[in-house]
Amino acid sequence: MIPELAKILLGYLIGSLSGSLLLGRLRGVDIRTQGSGNAGGTNAFRTQGLGFALGVGFIDIGKSALAVVLARQGVADAGHALTLGLLAGAAAVAGHVWPLYHGFRGGKGVATVFGVLLVLWPAALGLMVGVILLVLTTTGLVGLGSVLSGLALIPVAALLAPPEQRTTWLVAAAVTALFIAFTHRNNLRRLRAGTEHRFERARVLTRLFARLRGR
Repeated sequence: MIPELAKILLGYLIGSLSGSLLLGRLRGVDIRTQGSGNAGGTNAFRTQGLGFALGVGFIDIGKSALAVVLARQGVADAGHALTLGLLAGAAAVAGHVWPLYHGFRGGKGVATVFGVLLVLWPAALGLMVGVILLVLTTTGLVGLGSVLSGLALIPVAALLAPPEQRTTWLVAAAVTALFIAFTHRNNLRRLRAGTEHRFERARVLTRLFARLRGR
């Protein structure tokens, strides 16, 4: 039990390594003082550009993937390995949102969720990315895409998860959906108020459909 708890704690410590804040120190900036004030990939892109944001994403996805891989090492039972991987991954996501090394002010956790799924269920990761891209290219709303991508995990877990793992994945999907909604609560408030920021340049499908209707 103690070694397993240590693996989960290690997941949190790894997750506390914030990509945007680590790379920001190399550049001499703290993106929590810029843009939306969030230490995540979206704000990194808005304030520091694509190259910086790609580096942030690589770190934030990689750290949770690493936490899951380390947690599963030496665990022979597949069901137990899945549970332990999910718990260590959840700890890494919590570390990203509330990082120990950065005053407990981090990002919103979506990229770190990607890293967990990259190891444990790549097909579900593809679904999340697909939903985000669809919402982004039609509405320009990153936060809405993130929330909907989390919610989409629930029916996918119910319908497509292996029968012997379905309950575990359903619980994980529900927790993930609620957690992403929680970390995006300010985005949802702004969305209801009609003040949420849109990436207008990203709305390529909307512009394409408008052109097709105009022909």
